[in-house]
Amino acid sequence: MSLREAEQQPHRSERDRALADQRVMTLRQWCEVNGFSWWTGQRLIKAGKGPKILQLSPRRIGITVAANREWQQARERA
Repeated sequence: MSLREAEQQPHRSERDRALADQRVMTLRQWCEVNGFSWWTGQRLIKAGKGPKILQLSPRRIGITVAANREWQQARERA
């Protein structure tokens, strides 16, 4: 690895993290990541107990990785 590549590495990882946080998961993917069924995910969303939702189209929703992380952190027990 050259010196220039080594200097750019921290910037690249910050950019990669930012892009990963903006990645949008479908409702099914979100349910799989969190280990519950699609029906449970639907109930959480309808009850207002889920993460922030993106309305991707009139019939399609999504959840960003960052919104999922915030939702998980808000549900941690002390």
